[in-house]
Amino acid sequence: MVGDVGEAAGLSAPPVDRAAIQRTTAVIRSHVRVTPVLELSGADAGLAPVPLALKLELLQHAGSFKTRGAFANLLLRTIPPAGVVAASGGNHGAAVAYAAMRLGVPARIFVPTVSSPAKIARIRSYSAELVVGGERYADALAASQAYLEESGALAVHAFDQAETLLGQGTLGLELEGQGPALDTLLVAVGGGGLIGGIAAWYAGRVTVIGVEPEAAPTLSEALRAGKPVDAPAGGVAADSLAPRQVGGLMFPIAQAHVARVVLVSDEAIRAGQQRLWETVRIVAEPGGAAAFAALVSGAYVPAPGERVGVVVSGGNTTAVDFAR
Repeated sequence: MVGDVGEAAGLSAPPVDRAAIQRTTAVIRSHVRVTPVLELSGADAGLAPVPLALKLELLQHAGSFKTRGAFANLLLRTIPPAGVVAASGGNHGAAVAYAAMRLGVPARIFVPTVSSPAKIARIRSYSAELVVGGERYADALAASQAYLEESGALAVHAFDQAETLLGQGTLGLELEGQGPALDTLLVAVGGGGLIGGIAAWYAGRVTVIGVEPEAAPTLSEALRAGKPVDAPAGGVAADSLAPRQVGGLMFPIAQAHVARVVLVSDEAIRAGQQRLWETVRIVAEPGGAAAFAALVSGAYVPAPGERVGVVVSGGNTTAVDFAR
């Protein structure tokens, strides 16, 4: 049964640390892509001429980093006959649907109406049962929890699950092994699964900076309050970066290993998307371009010679229509 590999390795309820991320990498390696790193000068993008390294995770299966966490959950946990259930703004749902399809597991995915048509189409293409309803991620989560209680399916949380964090942490391990020496790494924040996993991997060896939309400052508000708290959940990236709270599991990791968080406006995110397209012909969704937007907007200003990494985390967008 799916999940026996992880349980046999003692990873059914693992800590989120470097050793566990290494073990998780071994488990999911054959199911995920090694996504490329594009090295360029900031001058190419109209920025200060510092070395940049773009981790192109939008080229991952299902179009985002979420696929790492999805496979980690399905391979490290025992899946009941009812299969899996997930709530998502879109990318996590697509990732779980993809992993479930590849592993022959039933999946039901709940998404809100704010989810983009591109993400809904992705989920449907992977043959999962899709339920669209409610305005925000929190509404989809509530609906998924009601289904969970009646079905006995396994919940695969988008960010507040140890296996999810471990899967996303494999991106950090992979990036470090690809060679570009970094001083700083910019990572977009929604629920915090990606930055939590990456920060757990680097554990202070690289300065990890969170980037959040001004309209959804979940980690900023949590750090200010000293605990996860409700925050606004809107903006142009609401289908990927706007839960009501960051995850409780990632929060102590962020307190220990995320240097700071900067905020970017919707206009800056759109400008980041445009600059990525104009410079290197990368088509990123709003959430996928948020980290790069911190450079474009000046929300994060590198020091001269600083080596900066940027995670371009997703590309599920309808921005490109070859039929037009």
